[in-house]
Amino acid sequence: MNVLIKNATLVNADTSERADLLTRDGIIERIAPNIELPDDSSVEIINAAGHYVIPGGVDVHTHLNIDVGIAQSCDDFYSGTVSAACGGTTTIVDHMGFGPAGCSLHHQLERYHEFARDKAVIDYSFHGTIQHIDDSILEEMESMVLEEGISSFKLYLTYGYKLDDSEVLAALERLNQLNALTCVHPENDGAIRFLKEKILSQGSNAPIYHALSRPPECEAEAVGRMINLATLAGDAPIYIVHLSNGIGLEYIRQAHQRGQAVFAETCPQYLSLDINKYNSSSNEGGASDHPYDEGLKYIMSPPLRDNYHQNQLWQGVMDGTISTVATDHCAFTMAQKHAGRDGFQYCPNGIPGVENRVPLLFSEGVMKDRISINHYVELVSTRPAQLFGLYPRKGLIAEGADADLVIIDPEREVTLSQRLMHGRSDYCPYEGMRLQGYPVITISRGEIIVRDGHFTGTPGHGEFIYRKPLDEGFRYWSK
Repeated sequence: MNVLIKNATLVNADTSERADLLTRDGIIERIAPNIELPDDSSVEIINAAGHYVIPGGVDVHTHLNIDVGIAQSCDDFYSGTVSAACGGTTTIVDHMGFGPAGCSLHHQLERYHEFARDKAVIDYSFHGTIQHIDDSILEEMESMVLEEGISSFKLYLTYGYKLDDSEVLAALERLNQLNALTCVHPENDGAIRFLKEKILSQGSNAPIYHALSRPPECEAEAVGRMINLATLAGDAPIYIVHLSNGIGLEYIRQAHQRGQAVFAETCPQYLSLDINKYNSSSNEGGASDHPYDEGLKYIMSPPLRDNYHQNQLWQGVMDGTISTVATDHCAFTMAQKHAGRDGFQYCPNGIPGVENRVPLLFSEGVMKDRISINHYVELVSTRPAQLFGLYPRKGLIAEGADADLVIIDPEREVTLSQRLMHGRSDYCPYEGMRLQGYPVITISRGEIIVRDGHFTGTPGHGEFIYRKPLDEGFRYWSK
């Protein structure tokens, strides 16, 4: 089925226009002030008067099918991408989990192709995952980038497969040579271990102590260290995932003033939820009388911060210091989260959120006049597509681009609730939050796959997208 959208306000990152749009065979065939077609049963006509049409959302930070050692996330590439589609996201780039010790880069790539094939309902790609550094890994990076279409790699400064500074430098230097983007989870592992052991030795294991064992300074120190190491590696471009604090944001702002290519991502949870969630009474949720349950919902790394950091992040979003908004979607059920009743250290880290990003940022950003509709599109679609080798096929409304489109009704009011969600987690972190404006139609490569909250797509519709190396235009900082 082809689609003709009439009377639309088409929104890109740099322009908005009133026009009609025709899709055919999965791409945008024509954009014009008025498109009239003879009667054609193969074309569905949608009147989008009073609505915004934006490029499909691009979420470059999800964790589907991930095994975190103490639990496996409940969303696979079917349920997770259905949830994404229902929230207006038409492409994801998933962070692959760790494989066996000493495994090759291709090992996890092959596993994840198996996970996603015939299940994903929207298009997808993967970030490479670096667990260790040796000559074979450094050599293997080239084939991952040039043959497999994996143009970004993630490394960790904490957790079991963290890299030390010499390994980080080697990875940065090699990926810089390949025009690949280095993504980093920045937390100071030693400081976290020290604080965690001290807190637990005092008998403090409630959810709030998860946040107190990973204070903003632990994250900010690692952000600053990565910025300096990237300079030593020949000004390698870096991408900071899930930024949650204002101190690290200031380090990034200073790097931008020097022209350094440091790109930052934040997430809706850090813009709209705060540290008080860890002290919430489980009676608020109504499902349990255990004192920890409500707080366990929000255990993630980095943790939620106080309002000061939240306000700083909004400023970074508004002034362009923050480049993208992604989700870090890593969903668990409450039964899995209940492992944390014996202590926060046993609770799997992560929250659902891939369905909430596009509408939440529209409501909190655009409708509250924090950002323009064009800047909004840049944050949720265009800039992530550009940084991760998907543009202009994705992240753009233009003739010849993929017909990945989302129609947003700015008058639609929705109160977020688990009963409206489509993933396999049994709670919504944003329960009760009232949004102004909501996606009403999601189109993936010309196919209407969501209509008024009802998923109509099919498993296997999603295709793996071969991603290009980082464009030369992004090897220095420019808003």
